[in-house]
Amino acid sequence: MKVTFKIWMLIFFLLLSLIAIAPWGFLEKGVLVKSVGQNSSIAEAGLKSGEVIKEVNGQQITSMKEYSDAVSSALAPIRPESFDVKTSEGEFEYNSLTLDFAIDENLTITSITGNASLAGIALNSTISSVNGEKIESLEDFTLLKSKIEPKAKLQIKTNVKDYSFLTNSIPDITISEVPASHIKAGLDLSGGARALVKPERKLTQDEMRNLISVSNERFNVYGISDVVVRGETDLSGNNYMVVEVAGATSDELKELVGKQGKFEAKIGNETIFIGGKKHITSVCQNNAQCAGIRECNPTQDGYYCTFEFIIYLSEEAAKKQADVTSTLGENITASGSRVLSKNLDLYLDDQPVDSLQIDADLKGKTATQISIRGSGFGATKADAFKSAEENMAKLQTVLITGSLPFKLEIVKLDTISPLLGKEFVNNVFFAGFLSLMGVSALVFARYKKLKLALPVILTVISEIVIILGASVLFNWRLDLASIAGIVAVIGTGVNAQIIILDESGKTKSYSLKDRIKGAFFMIFSSFATAFVAMVPLLLAGAGLIRGFALTTMIGIVIGVSITRPAFADIVNGILKE
Repeated sequence: MKVTFKIWMLIFFLLLSLIAIAPWGFLEKGVLVKSVGQNSSIAEAGLKSGEVIKEVNGQQITSMKEYSDAVSSALAPIRPESFDVKTSEGEFEYNSLTLDFAIDENLTITSITGNASLAGIALNSTISSVNGEKIESLEDFTLLKSKIEPKAKLQIKTNVKDYSFLTNSIPDITISEVPASHIKAGLDLSGGARALVKPERKLTQDEMRNLISVSNERFNVYGISDVVVRGETDLSGNNYMVVEVAGATSDELKELVGKQGKFEAKIGNETIFIGGKKHITSVCQNNAQCAGIRECNPTQDGYYCTFEFIIYLSEEAAKKQADVTSTLGENITASGSRVLSKNLDLYLDDQPVDSLQIDADLKGKTATQISIRGSGFGATKADAFKSAEENMAKLQTVLITGSLPFKLEIVKLDTISPLLGKEFVNNVFFAGFLSLMGVSALVFARYKKLKLALPVILTVISEIVIILGASVLFNWRLDLASIAGIVAVIGTGVNAQIIILDESGKTKSYSLKDRIKGAFFMIFSSFATAFVAMVPLLLAGAGLIRGFALTTMIGIVIGVSITRPAFADIVNGILKE
């Protein structure tokens, strides 16, 4: 049989799909890093999500249990240290792995946890020494803290690079087994919770993007990984936000989505302004005159870039800031800048987001225009520039509205158990196998020739592989609706192939080529009808059944343009032998 261009095209797309699917589980041994905690020691070391951990302190890692055992073994020698802390309230002794308190630039204790609280150390007291060493600045405290707190060295080798850092706690990362392939499973299969959320009114595209951006930021602040937030519109034009969180329960997701959020900017314990239109009238974005990266400089470890943008406060917030800053002292930074003795601390839902220095020129002034500054770090100048851009965009988003800009109503809430999702997958594969065997038996019984039945089965398998490859290339997650679409495509594919076989086998005065053309006329008519029927389903149900429509449409396009023309050439070649 001659291998035609259409058959070569099928082989090409089949190989391309197999490369895209790429079975990781056979190529990569280790555990996959799904998320890295912000401002953690391992994040400072440079570890990023998506890397595969292969070794911990020289021990090879092939499973999550081996990773947990290796980390626990590395941290096992750490023992609590004895701390002798002198403050304005007296002297206190206790044992702990950490000092368990934080101070500001005035050496005032601002927060206390763990054994320090049990020992009697009080908030707002002033620290003078730790273990006999005087504390005269925040820098002294930071250096002493890093020196006296017990730590163990962790050396983590990934598929990207090696990392080494000191820690006294389990690294703040979430991990999972390395996926067997690049195919991403939807919530129906992987387990978790999904919320269909409706804003109080119809939103513009910009408003929906802002809502999604703020929602994503809030999930990041809460440290939640593997979350998908997207906007949807139904056939009536109503806006919805779909939130999917792997591994969460419906109650947890309801609490996270239901809370509108709270943004606060504080100087010490005084709240200066809150997020949203009440106190922040405007935030400069996408304007080089009032927002942008200002400079990039080299350091010993790489580069750092600074950003700056302007925010505009209401008169109420500006007056509150003037009253609070009027009593503050001044400090000189390492670069020679004059700043106030306390920072402007930003909080989202009571979680710290950032801490910004206040220019000394703003002391006691009713300033409605404030310059917000920050920085980004990276191994190269390009990395530092990108980091600064990301940090600036994140901070701008939080300042625009720490609380969600619109009241939200949860109209549908679903929870899928991971075990149930696994059972779905097993049932689908079992049903698919039985269907394939049934189709094979019927085709063989109909035509009594294995050489005609075999191409039908191979073509069906090829369509499935190419659809899965397309799901990877287009980065969409396969859920139950998508699998139902694949099943529908298989049905229409087998039907089209049987039409081709029947038309090819008829004894007419027409040539074989003309008979196959007649078969394709019927196939294209069926394709057009099915394709048009799927279009409304892209928006139906606020996008919850989009997977079915999208998979079906892509599947029938693949069938008409790739697999069925190749199948026709294969049949043509077999019948001519």
